[in-house]
Amino acid sequence: MEEAQRALLQRSRLRLVGELQVAPLWDLLLHKGVFTQDMIEEIQRAGTRRDQARQLVTDLQTRGRQAFPAFVSSLRETGQNDLVALLSEGAKFPQLRPLDLKPVEIGLRGGKGDTCGKAHEYLPTPVQAVTERHQVSTRPSAAAQGSAAERSRRNSDMVYVLKADPCGYCLIINNVSFIEESDLSSRAGSNVDCEKLEKRFQSLHFDVLVRRDLRAQEIAGELQRLARQDHSALDCCLVVILSHGCQTSHIQFPGGIYGTDGKHIPVEKIVNFFNGSHCSSLRGKPKLFFIQACGGEQKDRGFEVDSDSPVNQPRGGSVESDATPFQIQPGFVSWRDTQSGSWYVETLDSVLGQYARTEDLLCMLVRVAHAVSAKGKYKQMPGTFNFLRKQFFFTTD
Repeated sequence: MEEAQRALLQRSRLRLVGELQVAPLWDLLLHKGVFTQDMIEEIQRAGTRRDQARQLVTDLQTRGRQAFPAFVSSLRETGQNDLVALLSEGAKFPQLRPLDLKPVEIGLRGGKGDTCGKAHEYLPTPVQAVTERHQVSTRPSAAAQGSAAERSRRNSDMVYVLKADPCGYCLIINNVSFIEESDLSSRAGSNVDCEKLEKRFQSLHFDVLVRRDLRAQEIAGELQRLARQDHSALDCCLVVILSHGCQTSHIQFPGGIYGTDGKHIPVEKIVNFFNGSHCSSLRGKPKLFFIQACGGEQKDRGFEVDSDSPVNQPRGGSVESDATPFQIQPGFVSWRDTQSGSWYVETLDSVLGQYARTEDLLCMLVRVAHAVSAKGKYKQMPGTFNFLRKQFFFTTD
């Protein structure tokens, strides 16, 4: 959207919030490609008509060049002529072609904050419009029928559709060395984890950025910087944190992550940086968090299986085995090998390599939990806090 159009929306905000009738607009804005169904449902959850109108105006400013004329056209078609006149005054709009909208190539506005004394910013990566590659064939081949991309095209009501390339940003924070005053040991093997995940998520069409050895405040700064990026032309976002962890009080998400200075950030705060209020351009889009961190000092030896179970079956973990968290269970250590990295990341990388083409994320995380919990004398049970409303398949083509 042009800066002049954003300014016009901001100047007209009071009247739009007071007069805009949002209900008749939803189908039109969906048809014209201004919002996806997920985005519309998120706006509708804002509350009253005024709340929905306010959120619509906010989110509209994050959309592409066609968004403003499409919005004005929708107002005209629903008879809201006073608002059409308000927004058309002194403005000239290009001819609108609702059925030929394409993702807009944008430059990414990177932060210029200082991390570990070095200025940095997210490097712009062109977002390519994907058209022919994602058209549904009327007679798909057997291979195409089994692919995650084809499955998502056929069943978009139940599956998140990833069309952008890259599909989203991936931020990896890797803390290895901690200051002496923190009483936290060096995380030998974490660089192996980091390298594996960087390569893996690049192969899954993410734009990957790695940050190393950050203090707690610097971790928060990197996460906020990522949340402030314009994600409108992207389909998802991924955060990976490799560090020491601890137990914390919480409402939804347990645990905390240590910075190299020994101060911690609650996982709940990390997740909330990317909610709809703080990151409107990710509203309605999947946000994934993979956290490799110990949550305490206990070693889970598991419990003996019942006598009627197979005699060679390993001990089960004392943590509920049907849980599927995205981080190491709070209260227990996580196990790491200095040469091959952590059990969790080694297994996650292997499962993604084998099954990302055919299985959704939650199925793969169950595989990871099963494999990791069966390793070694001491048990480790990773699990997932899942608030996704659809299946998520990675882009593998």
